[in-house]
Amino acid sequence: MCRPAWRRALIEASHLKELARLRRVRDRIDREYARPLDVEELARAVDMAAGHLGHRFRLAYGASPYAYLTARRIERATALLRGGALGVGEVRRAVGCPTPGIFDARFTELVGVAPDAYPDGGRGAGFSRFPG
Repeated sequence: MCRPAWRRALIEASHLKELARLRRVRDRIDREYARPLDVEELARAVDMAAGHLGHRFRLAYGASPYAYLTARRIERATALLRGGALGVGEVRRAVGCPTPGIFDARFTELVGVAPDAYPDGGRGAGFSRFPG
């Protein structure tokens, strides 16, 4: 029979291991945002079920893995558009957004202005959906 303190220590160790796996997923999204990523692939990489990953990631970071990925892409897109060297289509491809319609809709939703208007209307305005 386990002592209560041992049981609590085992539960805490399990929780810390899960947080480490979630952090690996988040770090991978931060590094590989321009690549095609899906939740099933991310979950397999950390030996979790996709549904469990989605639920626990949302609890830990406030957004689903897909929403976090999309926010990272849009955050990078705003930086590229502020630079002014690339057009909207080039920026969309550079950040890995699959279609213009999805990119435009998510950009407008998260930034508040269409990507075509962003370099002029949003110059100097920063975007950061998630800290760190």
